[in-house]
Amino acid sequence: MNTIILHGVGQSALNWQETISYMEKEVLCPDLFTLVKGEELTYQNLYKKVAEIIEQTPGPISLIGLSLGALLALNYTIEHPGKVQSLVLIAVQYKESQTFAKLEKKILDILPEAFFSEELGLSKQESIQLENSLKHLDFSSDLEKISSPTLILCGEKDRLNKRAAKELAQKIPSAELKFVKGAGHDVNKYAPQELANILNEFLQKTSQV
Repeated sequence: MNTIILHGVGQSALNWQETISYMEKEVLCPDLFTLVKGEELTYQNLYKKVAEIIEQTPGPISLIGLSLGALLALNYTIEHPGKVQSLVLIAVQYKESQTFAKLEKKILDILPEAFFSEELGLSKQESIQLENSLKHLDFSSDLEKISSPTLILCGEKDRLNKRAAKELAQKIPSAELKFVKGAGHDVNKYAPQELANILNEFLQKTSQV
């Protein structure tokens, strides 16, 4: 079984190397934003590129995603259930909150250009384009269709995503929920070895299903 990790905004494949070094299986972790280089950075364009990578990967797939990466993994699993043998969703919102979106837009508007390049690795325009393309995503009505064994993870200190994590665990059949002690939103940054241990256990278990 092949394993693919999809990182979030403000990350690249490099941010996953420590976690991957503790993992027992080979892992593919593409740099997502380089996939759409030269194209408009939107969720839709990014999803097409990610779907192409998954389709080109032979055999059943284990998908692991954090934040934006988890949204992409969730989307693909809903559309291609037979391809995904197991799914791990970390710190993800499965629908766009209008209140949160308005707050995020205000923050994006006032932040200086330097913040985006230094913290997110994107330009301000790219960040706003990406955020605008997420506005109407809502997978609420499709969650019950997921038949793959699913692990929902959230950092213990990630207050923004705790509620969504609990809701996902209730709505996805046979999903299990774990909170990573002492970790914030970027679980791979705060607890790389603990995250790897959790992933190793889950992948070992689901490879035998």
